[in-house]
Parts: sequence; C-alpha cells; structure tokens
Amino acid sequence: MAVSSAPRPTAPRSDAELVERIRALQPLIREHALRTEQQRRVTSEVVTALTEAGIHRMNVPKRYGGYQSSLRTQVDALAEVSSACGSAGFMALIQAGCSYIAALLPDEAQDEIFTSPDVRVGGTLIPDATAVARDGGYIVNGTSGFATGCQDADWHLLTVRVESGDQRDGPPEVLWTAVPLAELDVLDDWHVSGLAGSGSNSVVARDVFVPAHRVLPVGPLLGGAFPSKTNAEDPFYRMPVLMLFCAWITPGALGVARGALAEFTERIHRRGITYTFYERQSEAAVTHLQAAEAAMKISCAELLTGDMVALIEARADGGDPYALEERARIRAQSGYVTRLCKEAVDLIGSASGASSLHREVPIQRAVRDLHALSLHSFVNPATNLELYGRVLSGLDAGTPFL
Repeated sequence: MAVSSAPRPTAPRSDAELVERIRALQPLIREHALRTEQQRRVTSEVVTALTEAGIHRMNVPKRYGGYQSSLRTQVDALAEVSSACGSAGFMALIQAGCSYIAALLPDEAQDEIFTSPDVRVGGTLIPDATAVARDGGYIVNGTSGFATGCQDADWHLLTVRVESGDQRDGPPEVLWTAVPLAELDVLDDWHVSGLAGSGSNSVVARDVFVPAHRVLPVGPLLGGAFPSKTNAEDPFYRMPVLMLFCAWITPGALGVARGALAEFTERIHRRGITYTFYERQSEAAVTHLQAAEAAMKISCAELLTGDMVALIEARADGGDPYALEERARIRAQSGYVTRLCKEAVDLIGSASGASSLHREVPIQRAVRDLHALSLHSFVNPATNLELYGRVLSGLDAGTPFL
C-alpha cells in the first residue's frame, strides 16, 4: 500500500503562464528521466516540481482553488512534460483526466476529494474489479492493472462491474468508484519496456466499502449525464470525457516526438556516420531527408491535434451536439497523431546509430515509449481508423466508447 503523505506545496493561484512554468522544469525532468525509468516510477523531485507548477490543478473546479484550464493550455502543458520524459508526461495526463472525472461525481464526493487543489487522482479504465451492492454503497473487490502513478496518488477511480444475483440479459453495469489510495494495496508489478517509469502498477481492492455518493455510473456518463449538481451547467464540465481523453493522450505522443527530434538534431553535430567519409552526420544528405521527414510528420500531428482541440472547445462554448462522424473522427485523429509521432521517432531511432542504444541516450527511450503508447487500446491507430471507416461507410461504430 502506498500513497503520498508529505505536505503539499502551494502552487500559483492562476493558470497564467502554466505552460511556461512547465517548460522551465524540462531540464529537471530530463535529468531525472533515466532514474525515473530505472526505479519504474516518476522521481519524487519531479512529482513535487510538477505539483508546485500547478499541473494537477488544470481540471480541478475553481471553487476548490483549481484552474479549469482551457483544453489548449492543457495539451500544451502536457506536451512540455512529455517532451522531457514520456513516463512523467503519461502520468500527468492520466491524473489530469481523472481529476476531471472526479469533478463529475456528486458534490459530497468532490468535497472529500478536493481537500487541496493539488490533489492527485489516478484511475483505471478497464472494469476488472467487481462490486456488490450493500446498504448505502458497494463492496468492491479485485485487481486492476495499469494504475498509472498510483504510488504518488491520493485517490483512485477504480472501474468496476456490478455483480447481481439477477439473471439479466446484456452486459453488467459499470461504475467508477472513488477510493482513497490508502484503502488499496499496490502491487509492484510494473516491469515493461515502454513508459517504464510511469508507475502503472496494479491496485487491489479487498472488501473495500465505497459509499453511494462516491460512485459514478459510466453508462449515463457516456450519454452526457453525471450527478454533480454544482458543475452540471458549467460548459467546462460538459465536454465529453471520451473526447477529452483523445485530446489528453495526443500531447503524450507529440511531446515524446518533439523531444526525440530535438535530441537528434543536436547529436548529428557531435557524431559521424561509421564506415563512411562523413565526420559529422549533419553533413550527410540522407540525414537532411530524415530530419525533414520526421519534422513534417510531427507537424502534421500538431495540425491534427489543433483541429481536434478546436472542435471540442467550440462544441463546449456553443453547446451544440456532436455528430457521430465528428466523435469517430476525433478518435481516429488521436490514433493517427500517435501513429505519425511513432513513425517520426522510429525514423529518428533508425538514423541515430548504435550509440543511441545506450540507456542514457533519450532517443532509444522515446522509441520504446511511443511504441507503448500506440498499444493503448483507446488510441490504437488501426482500431481507431477502422472505427472511423465504419462510420464513414454508414455502419454502426461498433463501440459505445465515442
């Protein structure tokens, strides 16, 4: 069992210049990236620095001292983290998203969770755990994997499926249950090749009681209904959660790709190409082609991200409903951004020579991190393109997760 217990630093009171504050932390985050990977969790120094900068306040309601930062600001800030360390960026984006979900819970639950605007909320999205109804709530049991950043979280949104004695047709009800991390066990089982420092261990619930006011039904939420009365009419919290997760994941890919390109264009001036007459890689025509193609792929990914963010913000401002094709396109865009960034980093990795295989060289870590991110079920490029193609072909999307 693990949870942060140190006093929380006081972050700035506004999200003004949040992106610049995060960018200023890049040397620190980059310096700790190797140790983050080696210890399989983000270092405490980086966790504290990001907290002090206000990264966890982006989706916390203003009445609790949060920022309710614009989606554009969130994407830019998260990309700055990922540019320095993919694992730190992934942890930040998951906790940003889970804080948003926590703000959709009943107001009584929010009062319990947001005792500090710097609270760190994690979560898991696959309903591997189970819940059984009891008077006033649910008894929750089970193991849930991929609990990113759980060792540095205060609360966890555990996704559960409700077990019932009724023999009903159809899938079981799925809930998000808000549980203090102190009530869960954390397994030390995050031994992976990519995003290795994100601390995405499994968490275990053993007969944990979750009161009814700390429960968020997933089905109604996908339809736009949630129990918070205070946030119900706030356009900021009317943005669809699934569309937001598409937007939150893209800076994870963009940041890693940008960081890899910056490292590549710096290294080519310090190394030659073995078994050729090039004493500097920067002098070779093939290097020019490789750098330009990688940069263009990243630029295309940035444009797709900008289009996605603009649509989500426009719908939030105007209150207009999404067309099914728009929702499917946003998911496809998130997958395609990930693919473009992976292609760019694969190209950079292939062009970086055997010396880039050393653990202290960030490029090899970027290759592994982008591969891991592209395997995430929600942004898997092939899956999302098929989903969009089904809608374009006049078929059902084949999933409720739009």
